Amino acid sequence: MKNVLLIGAGIGGTALLQMLLDMEHIEVQAVIDVDLKAKGIELAKRHHIKTSSNWKEYYTEDIDIVFEATGRKDVLESLQAHIKEGTTIVPSRIARLFFTLIEEKDFLIQKLNQHSSIQETILNSTHDGMIAVNAESQVLFFNKAASKMSGIKSEDAIGVHIQEVLPNSGLPRVIQTKKEEHNKKQHFENGTTILTTRVPMFEEDKCIGGLAIFKDVTEIVEMAEQVTNLKSIQTMLEAIIHSSDDAISVVDEHGNGIMINPAYSRLTGLKKEEVINKPATADISEGESMHLRVLETRKAVRGVPLKVGPSKRDVIVNVAPVIVDGQIKGSVGVLHDVSEIKSLNKELKQAKRLLESLKAKYSFDEIVGSSQEMQVAIEQAKIAASTPVTILLRGESGTGKELFAHAIHNESNRRHYPFIRVNCAALSETLLESELFGYEEGAFSGARRGGKKGLFEEAEQGSIFLDEIGELSSNMQAKLLRVLQEKEIVRVGGTKAISIDVRVIAATNVHLERAIVEKEFREDLYYRLNKMPIYIPPLRERINDLSQLAKHLLTKLNEDYGRYVHGLTEDALNYLKTYHWPGNVRELENVLARAMIYMEAGSTKITKQHLPILTDETPQISSNQPAFRDEHKTLQELTEEYERSVIMKSIEECAGNKTAAAKRLNISIRSLYYKLDKMNID
Repeated sequence: MKNVLLIGAGIGGTALLQMLLDMEHIEVQAVIDVDLKAKGIELAKRHHIKTSSNWKEYYTEDIDIVFEATGRKDVLESLQAHIKEGTTIVPSRIARLFFTLIEEKDFLIQKLNQHSSIQETILNSTHDGMIAVNAESQVLFFNKAASKMSGIKSEDAIGVHIQEVLPNSGLPRVIQTKKEEHNKKQHFENGTTILTTRVPMFEEDKCIGGLAIFKDVTEIVEMAEQVTNLKSIQTMLEAIIHSSDDAISVVDEHGNGIMINPAYSRLTGLKKEEVINKPATADISEGESMHLRVLETRKAVRGVPLKVGPSKRDVIVNVAPVIVDGQIKGSVGVLHDVSEIKSLNKELKQAKRLLESLKAKYSFDEIVGSSQEMQVAIEQAKIAASTPVTILLRGESGTGKELFAHAIHNESNRRHYPFIRVNCAALSETLLESELFGYEEGAFSGARRGGKKGLFEEAEQGSIFLDEIGELSSNMQAKLLRVLQEKEIVRVGGTKAISIDVRVIAATNVHLERAIVEKEFREDLYYRLNKMPIYIPPLRERINDLSQLAKHLLTKLNEDYGRYVHGLTEDALNYLKTYHWPGNVRELENVLARAMIYMEAGSTKITKQHLPILTDETPQISSNQPAFRDEHKTLQELTEEYERSVIMKSIEECAGNKTAAAKRLNISIRSLYYKLDKMNID
């Protein structure tokens, strides 16, 4: 049983439907027409066949044949573009041919019924096959066309039961039912496909036999399928070429243009009429036509630079020959815009730099230190990394708070999302607010059109590192508290709250508890930040790590300066251990860098003579002797006294120039003023 979809219910479609309804092995699944009041639609409804104005509603992989009876080219092209392999499309022209043939058969059958004797010579002269049997289904007539189609000689068939000659013949059934069968598809054993009409023959109301008239449609079906396949392939290839962003041109074997795509016109500036049927040299501004070279040599060329079109665009050309059955039929060329490639490379590099800036660079493996104090800090940080808790990194300047922040992010499940770094002391309050929370269009003079995302939004699902958190103003502290409490931000100049999912890692070298007492830091924000405090010890508290740190820093400095320094001598290392290191690891790196710069060429170890003088008026410290011996003061109090003396000395040495003093201390001018105010230094 073959499933059929009929598209078109006009006069021709209605007649075709009537024909299909009479076929035994055909089942019409649906009739389609934009006019749902068409005659064929009404006929389909009477036979309980589905109807619609859209053929796609009823087309499935179970449909074997689609009859296109509208005669419209756009409908046929739509079918060819969407019908899947395995479904046969019968265009309206072939459908009309079928109908005409069947009408001719019906007409002849009627003539046969009206005229009981027809000359055998006439019957044998027709191109249609004819077989007549008696009431016992014995073959009475087997014309030449039937013999040719079936491959059975007439003399071998006459007098033999029809099913011994053609086992799948339906004539015995027609004789038994006395009903006509129109346009039934049948296959002979030799592979021939026919379309047959069978009618019973009567004499004085008595059935005396049956007649079958048929036509070989094997070639017609194959031709229709081939035409459909070729058109589908052509349509598909044209669609592929036209949808490509690469400029493509095709020439024939004579070197004349036969096809270009829109990308080619955009690249060269040449219209279709300026290229099609024109020589392959028509688009060349500077250089040789690669199409002509390929047609001559029959070999592909790749990566040839040329200038094309009126604007002399720089392109790279790849051309390949088209060879069919050993004969060259043309060539296909693909043009790449060099300027576009350069632009894309530039954009790619910028994108890579941006991505790198949003990634955390360091892991816990890169944190150097085997001292107990440092190991405690690392273990705390690893535990904190596995939770979504807000983290507060505490420690002096230069101890590696940012390094810890990178490592915590890389150890967390947010490692594949952005890591944003912000120095809260480096920006003014207004600028910091707009950077952190973003702003709406028109929020202030100079605001970007369309507004701008803030760093909290940029860090979505990732982490944001807020360094120098103790330097925030009261207003900014209140805004940050809202972020931590509500998990949402409001852009500058906006009213809409924007939900965020960001882990906050804060860092400070400020004594926050004292700042709370002095009303300089909000207590509620402190408790929000201080859920997971991690204290990073200064270098003087882990002086035994100095050797490891120096080795690690020298490896980095060797790469930066192109030197090959292997380490420090024992006297140099002991000398470094006697220093107080107010600048911690950052100061150690600075000292090693200065020593390396002034080393003699060929020297591989830093000696004490290479090191700068580290003697100042600050107390000396060794690995075995504490810096202060006042039993009545805490470590924090002693540290603050030392910090006060360092700041005052730096200002004195800079002749009261606070900007120069801040630079020498490697802190921001704002941080310096904050410390002066906190320590009541005039």
